[in-house]
Amino acid sequence: MAAKLTGTVALVTGASSGIGEATALQLAENGAFVALVARRKDRLDVLAAKIEKAGGTALVVEADITDRTQAEAAVEQAVEHFGRLDTLVNNAGLMLLGPVVGADVEEWERMIAVNVQGLLHTTRAALPHLLKAAEDGPRRVADIVNISSVAGRVATEGFGVYNLTKFGVNGFTESLRQEVTQRHVRVSVLEPGAVDTELGSHNNETIHAEILEPFNEQHERLDPADIADGITYIVTRPRHASIAELWIMPTDQA
Repeated sequence: MAAKLTGTVALVTGASSGIGEATALQLAENGAFVALVARRKDRLDVLAAKIEKAGGTALVVEADITDRTQAEAAVEQAVEHFGRLDTLVNNAGLMLLGPVVGADVEEWERMIAVNVQGLLHTTRAALPHLLKAAEDGPRRVADIVNISSVAGRVATEGFGVYNLTKFGVNGFTESLRQEVTQRHVRVSVLEPGAVDTELGSHNNETIHAEILEPFNEQHERLDPADIADGITYIVTRPRHASIAELWIMPTDQA
């Protein structure tokens, strides 16, 4: 097992599937202890067993990060268990699409809660521990990686509120970077293109047919492991090197 992150602790939200699962596996392969945070404990248990079978160490933390108390408790549980926190990967996300007029407002509120409020809750809870790790950790640097989307830069019809959340993630990341970069907490945003995950699986059939199917036909799909490669690249770089923004786009096969 590689040792680039040996002695460090990473917390990954949305770790029960897709990008979160792939990222947790890669960070563990690089020697990090990994706290797996999500609502679906059964899936987290399977992932933890996979990590431990490969020689890694994982902690299962069942939590809904849209609830501030649960998000704070998840961070504290990880720190209490491992003694520190060096890396936060804000991966939990939801994509619910539809027109501005006629869409389900409750679904929008749920997406905003996951994509924006959840990220804020975990970041705020984790930041004091990350600052401490940057002062006295084995690598003397800490990392926050926020998973956004190309939807945080490019607007698409039917993606309006999803665009809103991801533009917000990008703006928050840039602001936070200015706040903590001099204290050796590196803050990055990773913006994937179309990824083959469960992210959009909650959309109804009509929306899927009208918006997602045409989009998918026009764009090659990335694999979650491709995104995990990018996250691992960001957090394993030398202490003096940081990546503010990373786009991961499919290779043009045309």
